[in-house]
Amino acid sequence: MTQSMRPYRSVLYIPGSKDRALDKARGLPADAIIFDLEDAVAPDAKDEARATLRAELDKGGYGKRARLVRINGFDSPWGNADIVAFRGAEIDGILLPKVNSALDIETLAEMISDVPIWAMMETASGVLNAKEIAAHPRLAGIVMGTNDLVKELGARPGPDRAEIQTALQMSLIAARADGVPIVDGVYNAFQDDEGLWNECEQGRRLGFDGKTLIHPAQLDIANKVFAPSEAELDLARRQIAAFEEAEAAGEGVAVVDGKIVENLHIVTAKALIAKADAIAELEG
Repeated sequence: MTQSMRPYRSVLYIPGSKDRALDKARGLPADAIIFDLEDAVAPDAKDEARATLRAELDKGGYGKRARLVRINGFDSPWGNADIVAFRGAEIDGILLPKVNSALDIETLAEMISDVPIWAMMETASGVLNAKEIAAHPRLAGIVMGTNDLVKELGARPGPDRAEIQTALQMSLIAARADGVPIVDGVYNAFQDDEGLWNECEQGRRLGFDGKTLIHPAQLDIANKVFAPSEAELDLARRQIAAFEEAEAAGEGVAVVDGKIVENLHIVTAKALIAKADAIAELEG
């Protein structure tokens, strides 16, 4: 499955220090897993977690889901050792926390040549430099770190996330300008299904590819919200058929359900169907 077609509806954080959680993750319906060595691991457990995670990844068994390792930052005592430990690992990306500029990506790129790089967008400087970060040739994806963003901005969190809408959209625009996937931040109240559904809906409306999650119980909602619905797929297929019929008749537009269908709608429709096919391949 190519990077451009891979779905990222649900991206689940798993602590790199917990053997049972790492094993259980092999059977979870997540599109991607972030194996976390940073926030989820206590300082005195970093070295052991690093070794544990590398051993579990070497065992394999995670199927077609994307495997990302969130390392500790360069400003920590553990970042360099994390990078060395995952050279040559069977993973789909190294996730670098608190990226402030493209220089951070370049620094990591010089240290590890065989693994795609993902960036955590969770600082004010990172958001302001989002375009240059997304444009770096080694950058493979972006993860929003909304909790840290709220903290750094000194914002007061609200249910509509108005306090970080500018940051979310600036990061998303940068990702789309350079064609890299981008996933929304976490929803902290993992037992609040309605709240999670609403925030996933908001993220999808904005244009995110999916959502990062902190608990397996959140997977089902994220997978549903960020997947094309049957109604959307039906409309997409009818738009394509109508447009092809119009083209055969020498016309440049078609009409479906009383609305004009142009070439730009067909591009969107085909992308939607391709996403559904990629999801089916992943789940199959």
